[in-house]
Amino acid sequence: MKAQNLLMIGILFGGGLFTSCAQKSPYNNADFKIKAAQITHDTDLGVTVWELAVNGTAGATVPTAVGQLDGAPVLGYVFPTSLQPTDVGFNETDGIVALALTSHPDFDDTPLWDENNDAVFDNDGVVWHPHWVVLIDDKRVAGGLSVKQFKKADETVVLPPTNPGMPMYMDSPGYPVLTKNKIIKVIVPDYRINNRTDFKYDGVTAFMKVNTSIDDMPMLGVYEVFSIASGDLSLPYTIK
Repeated sequence: MKAQNLLMIGILFGGGLFTSCAQKSPYNNADFKIKAAQITHDTDLGVTVWELAVNGTAGATVPTAVGQLDGAPVLGYVFPTSLQPTDVGFNETDGIVALALTSHPDFDDTPLWDENNDAVFDNDGVVWHPHWVVLIDDKRVAGGLSVKQFKKADETVVLPPTNPGMPMYMDSPGYPVLTKNKIIKVIVPDYRINNRTDFKYDGVTAFMKVNTSIDDMPMLGVYEVFSIASGDLSLPYTIK
């Protein structure tokens, strides 16, 4: 992982930016209190299995719709990693690569996938689903992070073909997400992460919001972090 990214993590999470009481969400409950984070590698199948265990029921709490995209709430079970953006299909860029399992009933950003299997592809944003994102330091929001944006005319930007069409470093890879009792998990094929099994990771639960109306605010910012698996987001965990 690049040195500046490690420094950013230390500043953001060790420095206490997530203690702000501004714009607190109503979703901070046992369903987002992390007990353990784990990624295991199945060599026979060529996949990694990413899991977060919580005190409550994983995935049981979803956001309350507000009826529009601007201000839409997003809940996430997030795995910050030491992967590089190029490992998951982006161009080389600064930031923290994270796999976020999200739910947001006000919009659907997985146009290729029909998560609720009803033959309608744009009505299932509330179903837990994965996104690759690149996170950056952003003091404009209480959580201190946002998904990195870019100008649409920037020809240096490379995105996976499953990008949902938003001007952010975000991908909708379509990996299967499963919830059962206290555990939420997602299965990632090795070839979709450049066959990397040597990266480090952590686990975070967070509340995010979409912004489409205020130019000097991020399009998708982190407003509250509920729980951090390691306690300080030092990315101490390695794949088993």
